Amino acid sequence: MYEGIVQELIDELGRLPGVGPKSAQRIAFHIVQTESYDPTRLSEVLAEVRDKVRFCQQCGNVAEGELCSICRDPRRVPSVICVVEEAKDVVAIERTREFRGLYHVLGGAISPIDGIGPDQLRITQLVQRLADGTVTEVIIATDPNLEGEATATYLSRLLIQPGLRVSRLASGLPVGGDLEYADEVTLGRAFEGRRVVEH
Repeated sequence: MYEGIVQELIDELGRLPGVGPKSAQRIAFHIVQTESYDPTRLSEVLAEVRDKVRFCQQCGNVAEGELCSICRDPRRVPSVICVVEEAKDVVAIERTREFRGLYHVLGGAISPIDGIGPDQLRITQLVQRLADGTVTEVIIATDPNLEGEATATYLSRLLIQPGLRVSRLASGLPVGGDLEYADEVTLGRAFEGRRVVEH
């Protein structure tokens, strides 16, 4: 424990997700010890984020206006929607440069143990986006864990309709991984998602 304001800074930093006690302490001491570091800009940006950032009315992604940059992009393919749990998942998929469609951010995953059911997610908005028939494929890209699987199963049953293809991102062995260290679920997925080798 440190005195006064230093401990308060460590405590506040430690409340951020992914920042443990040691990281919080390291950041706090960087701020305190580095004379050239000006925390004014950080405080301005934090205040600005609270004022300016909202969520896209169409997909639920982070945005500064009514629509996010992806939904505003006329080059995107409007007939394919990739469903993800969180806005950070959009960034991960965008980094691959493989997907050119639109997104739908659910705002979480079904988790009965945490009291999160379908009504707490943006599932109604997804169904509304499919109503006009523009979308021909929905790719479910929820996390490959218990909650993500429950959400994917729920969505795949809910979205069955003529003219709509519903697919799930493949999951399995990571590149550079060893079979002996893979868990049973991952190995099982790898077998399910196997592809024919072209000659």
